[in-house]
Amino acid sequence: MSPNKQNGGDRGPWGQGRFGGPRSPRDLEELLRRGQSKLKQVLTGGSGFSAPFFFVVAIAMVAIVAFFAFTFRVNPDELGVVLYLGRPTRQEPPGLHFRLPYPIEEVHLPKVTRQNIIQIGVRSSGADRKPLAVPDESLMLTGDENIVDINFVVFWRIKDAQMNLFNILNPDITVKDVAQSAMREVVGQSNIQPLLTGARQETEQAVHKLMQGVLDIYGAGVHIDEVRLQKVDPPTQVIDAFRDVQAARADQERLQNEAHAYASRVLPEARGEAERILQAARGYKEQTVAEATGQTSRFLKVLEEYKKAPEVTRRRMYLETMERVLGGTDKIIIDGKAGQGVVPFLSLDSLPRRKEGGN
Repeated sequence: MSPNKQNGGDRGPWGQGRFGGPRSPRDLEELLRRGQSKLKQVLTGGSGFSAPFFFVVAIAMVAIVAFFAFTFRVNPDELGVVLYLGRPTRQEPPGLHFRLPYPIEEVHLPKVTRQNIIQIGVRSSGADRKPLAVPDESLMLTGDENIVDINFVVFWRIKDAQMNLFNILNPDITVKDVAQSAMREVVGQSNIQPLLTGARQETEQAVHKLMQGVLDIYGAGVHIDEVRLQKVDPPTQVIDAFRDVQAARADQERLQNEAHAYASRVLPEARGEAERILQAARGYKEQTVAEATGQTSRFLKVLEEYKKAPEVTRRRMYLETMERVLGGTDKIIIDGKAGQGVVPFLSLDSLPRRKEGGN
């Protein structure tokens, strides 16, 4: 490994780059070269510089080299992880810090506050261009053996800088692979219809939980902020046929709802009619039983009176019966005790005519 990489990414052995000063290794080499040239001129007497001036210049050069060799800067979005002979020893917050020169100590500066974004199933090709689809990532098999085209985004950040640096080789690739695996597992256990309609939030939560669990097992030092589904559709090649199927299912559901509504209306009416008939039957039963009970009681009362005075009771019963029989009929009463010479005259035309259907 080159000194530049061992010294914290794109930094050189003198601490130059993002955290260093304005000079690069070439500037330092050029400065040393010029110093050597001035030194030769002083030693050979070919220059007008005095010994004190040369001493000051040498001290300044040593101070500059020492500054870049023994200090490093941590930016606000970074965390400094210091390695002593290859072993992590401490973590430094943002600011200017001292360290031993390389290779005794080296510094890694992961960006711990930056939110990283990974797109899966699609690639952004520019602000004014249409995103490019990646079928190898987006096409997935559902639990009911259908194919669904899913694009989603994962937002993550570093929660443990030391674990993130030394437990996984490439955090971006690791998070992406885990995201694809988790999404395929969740989709493989779900049916396509809930995925296309109301189960988007449940799917996002399930993938988020599964990803975080796997990354914690890996010791990746990564925190998943959010998993966001962008597109969940059938494959483009069969989307027309799928829409026809969806329309047929919608019609089926509509007809089922209509049938349920009809049943909900008819069944209560039928139950009400049955209950009405039962109530009428119960009422008729009670009425009949009550009338029979009343007739029985009446008969028993008459029997008791008959036993007390049979002749009177028979006479009364005879009169009541004749009253019921003759009460609604037309009658002509002839006095049998009329005079001997009187011939009864009966005018049939004067008899009142019975009404049709009368008794």
